[in-house]
Amino acid sequence: MGSDPSPARAGQAMSEAVLAAWLAEAGLRNLPFDEMVDGFSRRLDDLGLPVARTFAGMNTLHPMVRARSMIWDRSSGPNAHFEFGHIDFDAPILRRSPFLPMLQDGVMMRRVRVDDAAAAQETLLFAELHATGMTEWLGRIFPFGSLMPAAGLGVPDSAEHAERLFFVCSLTTDRPGGYREHDMAVLDRLLPLFALAVKAVAIGAVGHDLLAAYLGDDPASRVYAGTVVRGGVQSVEAVLFYTDLRGFTALADVTPGPELIALLDECFECMVEPVAQHGGEVLKFLGDGLLAAFAVVAGNRDAACGAALDAAVEALARIERLNARRRVEGRPAIALDVSLHIGTVQYGNVGTATRLDFTVIGPAVNEASRIERLCEPLGSSLLMSQHFAEAAVSSRCRLVSLGRHRLRGVRQPTELYALAAA
Repeated sequence: MGSDPSPARAGQAMSEAVLAAWLAEAGLRNLPFDEMVDGFSRRLDDLGLPVARTFAGMNTLHPMVRARSMIWDRSSGPNAHFEFGHIDFDAPILRRSPFLPMLQDGVMMRRVRVDDAAAAQETLLFAELHATGMTEWLGRIFPFGSLMPAAGLGVPDSAEHAERLFFVCSLTTDRPGGYREHDMAVLDRLLPLFALAVKAVAIGAVGHDLLAAYLGDDPASRVYAGTVVRGGVQSVEAVLFYTDLRGFTALADVTPGPELIALLDECFECMVEPVAQHGGEVLKFLGDGLLAAFAVVAGNRDAACGAALDAAVEALARIERLNARRRVEGRPAIALDVSLHIGTVQYGNVGTATRLDFTVIGPAVNEASRIERLCEPLGSSLLMSQHFAEAAVSSRCRLVSLGRHRLRGVRQPTELYALAAA
């Protein structure tokens, strides 16, 4: 009958069905993004639809990262990854992107014959594709909708004010003459499935990254995995890293709000980056200070103490460099106080039925905060407890005793240590 598909067409339809099923499975089992792009691009090639280069990217809800993207090519697979902060969106590489006018004009699909020399002059990307023998660029945008912000506290509850998530991709071919009519029909059917599979994976990553920005990596992983419940805490031995900016309250009284926030952000960068680089986890920001922890792994207390001490020294050095710049600019300097203590803490979820907090609690946390308050009276920016000094075997030569001192709320005086002079 005339309506029966030819054997070739039937085989093609079956191949598309197999690829569609693969995309569904990839989304359901959270196949890593790179593997999904690689698998989809190579399977299109197997389908007889030659894709030489694939670009894929999407925006995020992260307070620091605006978008992430990657490039795949036939010879080397995923070979370039990019991450752009909110402040990067005026960068030349983004201003020249062919997706920018598409997003601005609401154009969801565009084809460009990059084998045409005149068309190739539109953007640097098209010129590069032309020079490497590519023939056609196909760009698609898939909106993922928006996440509604919570009502209250004056936050707009209209979807037009919410951040919209979208996925962009381009497939570039080197087939002579570009994409054929049949190629476009296949892509029209498969690309929405590809975007849906990406969304299944990406939304999970967006959620985890958003939690990590506010809770830290380890708490975010636990919360997102559903492994914590209210009151579900565990005992963990850790080095506690407690900081406070000395004189910040007085400075806040005479500093304009935006300038004060900018200073606080700079100070937190001085503290947080060394903690992360040395394997610690920032658990909580405490106004103008923070609480971080370095977990004792496999009973190696000495290693955790050494990492925490290195992070503290680096944080203080960064603050001093920040202050040197502020002095040159004629602005007041600010001091950072740090205390290090080791002990067992309760780590997990506490709070009410409607509002939970992932944190650490216990006497060791209280002792760390009270040690920090003695920094100024004892004339040291870094104080360490006796327990820390006893555990920090490899770093003991770097410490000097300041004698025994009483901590508020602690019955017995304890010996405190400072960093020995270089």
